[in-house]
Amino acid sequence: MNEFVVETRRQLNNLLRIGTVSEVDLPRARCRVKSDGNLTGWLPWLSSSAGQVRSWHAPSPGEQVLLLALSGELTTAFVLPGIFSDAFPPPSASQDAVCWQFPDGAQIAYEPQSGALTASGIQSASIRAAVKITLDSPLVECTQQLKAKTFVLSEGGTLQGTISHSGGSFSSNGIVVHSHVHAGVESGGSKTAGPQ
Repeated sequence: MNEFVVETRRQLNNLLRIGTVSEVDLPRARCRVKSDGNLTGWLPWLSSSAGQVRSWHAPSPGEQVLLLALSGELTTAFVLPGIFSDAFPPPSASQDAVCWQFPDGAQIAYEPQSGALTASGIQSASIRAAVKITLDSPLVECTQQLKAKTFVLSEGGTLQGTISHSGGSFSSNGIVVHSHVHAGVESGGSKTAGPQ
């Protein structure tokens, strides 16, 4: 009877345990967790989705997690990541914001109170679309150089500053600017005819 009670208590104690990630096996999506001085075997961690739609967020060594042990057996436990700690404090104190912070200092966040979506600290960004990308806003501002292979302006606009052109032809209303001629040229103060 005493052995039964001891075993039952052990299983109950193991049902839910807090631990810290010790090692991570990325290709196998497994990690080992240290809890109360005990080091588990390689256990799978839980993801928000793991079917046709899948998400990836590997736990970090030192991250505090919750062990979910079926029947109280740590050998068959699952790892639930995401318990903030002194080593990894929360990246935001906002009630409604969603925020991701990365080891290199990059951060992606949306703050409903200001309506601002921000991505900061990143080195590069790539969006690939097979058909079209639409930017629908009263103003799209580029603070530095904008490079495009080709472009179309459908409703006009203005250019300010020095503009240089090289290679190919530059035409305005059917007139090639760099090779057009003027008819009726006379010496003196007469004006030329329109460009041709």
